[in-house]
Amino acid sequence: MAEDWGAERARPVAVGPPRRGLSRAERARKARNDRKRRLARALSLALLIVVAVGAVFLGSKLWHSMSGSTSDYAGDGVADVVIQVHDGDSTTAIGETLVEKNVIATVKSFVEAAQGNDAISAIQPGFYKVRTEIPAANAVERLSDPENRVGKLTIPEGRQLDDIADVKTNDVTAGILSLISQASCVELDGEKRCVPVEDLRAAAGATPAAALAVPSWATQPVAAMGDDHRRLEGLIAPGTWNIDPDASAQDILSNLIAASSAVYTQSGLLDTAAAMKMSPYEILTVASLVQRESKPQDFSKVSRVIYNRLAEHRKLEFDSTVNYSLDRQEIATTDADRAQVTPWNTYASEGLPRTPICSPGIDALGSAEHPEPGDWLYFVTIDMQGTTLFTRDYDQHLANIEIAQRNGVLDSAR
Repeated sequence: MAEDWGAERARPVAVGPPRRGLSRAERARKARNDRKRRLARALSLALLIVVAVGAVFLGSKLWHSMSGSTSDYAGDGVADVVIQVHDGDSTTAIGETLVEKNVIATVKSFVEAAQGNDAISAIQPGFYKVRTEIPAANAVERLSDPENRVGKLTIPEGRQLDDIADVKTNDVTAGILSLISQASCVELDGEKRCVPVEDLRAAAGATPAAALAVPSWATQPVAAMGDDHRRLEGLIAPGTWNIDPDASAQDILSNLIAASSAVYTQSGLLDTAAAMKMSPYEILTVASLVQRESKPQDFSKVSRVIYNRLAEHRKLEFDSTVNYSLDRQEIATTDADRAQVTPWNTYASEGLPRTPICSPGIDALGSAEHPEPGDWLYFVTIDMQGTTLFTRDYDQHLANIEIAQRNGVLDSAR
């Protein structure tokens, strides 16, 4: 009975190929493959952990910077520093500059502190003195204070590179180099620093024209002046500029010349010069004479006189060109002054002076580009109000000079 039950019991069914034992070589190979798979899994896991930790760290750092979770600085700061606000900078962009310069702790704290501040919303491009590691509200306050703006340079129309003295009053008018030096001054941590006029003059004379960003249309006349710093006369346009107080004399000059060249190009100087069959440098020189020789109401007439005299091969005979190399301002020059041969004296030589004699304004430049029609060859200012008479007739010009002498404007004839 027991044997019958055992004989009829279901037997297990094998699934898959018949099982057999592994050889020694196969077992070794399998062990090696298993170890490789475990090592690959371990390396993948380690790499994943490193990437995850790095992402968390960088994300946390960025979040702290932008969200303001890092504590704001406290106190009066550590050291004075100059930062630059670029044209078109938003409040956030300014905040990023401040964080980069270690002025504030977070961008968000600055944006929040500046919210509703009209002075920050209307802040002008330029350079500003602040302090490192100060509260964001303090940074807003400092940037809003006009006294903390540094490097602001204003060049009036008609200034020349060097200072000039008035013969009658002995008053000194600061030249462009002096104005640059003054604008470069900044006091950092109690120490005042300025770029000396001597450094600017040396850079103007010794630095290669290309390194000073001299435009191509001025390189030849600039080179012809050798190492005379006045070779750069007229290439720095009047107006308001921002200069970096930390920059070298060479960098300051090259930045100003590059920016001025762009202004001249935008004004159409190059196209006008081509139409007039003159060089842009010649027109700039004419404009400088117009600026120095007349009042704005007479700019276009004086420009025409210059072109008429040049066309007839007459000497210009302008006292302004005599005064230029003397670094002084005088309405009437002496015979001895007019007899001195210089690169600028138009009594001694025919044609235009070798360089402009000042930095002309946009109106003078426009008049040089578009002179008023007329046949005038002579002009003279006859009174202290600036009334100027123009004529082609020399005898009439002599009569006009007598009027100027009676009114005390001239001591001797032009």
